[in-house]
Amino acid sequence: MNKDSESIIEFREVSYDVAGARVLSGIDLEIARGETLVLLGESGCGKTTTLRLINRLIDATMGEVRVRARATIDWDPIELRRSIGYVIQDGGLFPHMTVGENVGLPLSLIDRPPANKVGELLDLVHLDPVKFADRFPHELSGGQRQRVNVARALATDPEILLLDEPFGALDALTRRSLQKEFKSLISELGKTAVFVTHDLQEAILLGTRIALMEKGKIVFLGTPAEFSSSTLPLARDYMETIAG
Repeated sequence: MNKDSESIIEFREVSYDVAGARVLSGIDLEIARGETLVLLGESGCGKTTTLRLINRLIDATMGEVRVRARATIDWDPIELRRSIGYVIQDGGLFPHMTVGENVGLPLSLIDRPPANKVGELLDLVHLDPVKFADRFPHELSGGQRQRVNVARALATDPEILLLDEPFGALDALTRRSLQKEFKSLISELGKTAVFVTHDLQEAILLGTRIALMEKGKIVFLGTPAEFSSSTLPLARDYMETIAG
């Protein structure tokens, strides 16, 4: 996949340093429109750093990151971030704002009236607007809060979604339910997603492709089926975690 028309996100020999230490090294990656690319790896391998380069929360030390065929350093950071949905593990909901106000916030920032849209967004993530719009985050379960986070990330209808272990803090049954809902929703809406996880089962369920990271490098890139049959030692180690 080498044509700009086929790629919405590109990494071109990207490296990133912090205090003289190399965190990412030589990342070469193209992400196609409509796919879900899963960044898989243990803590400290560079997954979140890779994600943060896409919406320019940080800038590459070397190389170039491109979004919609345009280098991220040529984007206005605010404009870029407003065009990309972003979901993190703890969600970052404002505790003093209702569910409806949290979901509608991105719309208010771009001068779009949120009234009708908020209800549509809550419906998308299977939360009844009548029951939930006026609740506060502390009145919700963990799964409900993450549904609100996804709704807020979708508010401005972004083409790209970035998700940093969004279901990692949830219990197993809630996590599995949300994974299935998310997969269906992304397919229905035709979004491009970059999803960070350390959970192989989650990666196989959600990913169009899996990028396995180790020590700041991508050591494997392929479909879940290709990952399952890979002879790479680290991939085999991961497969053993779900064997039997």
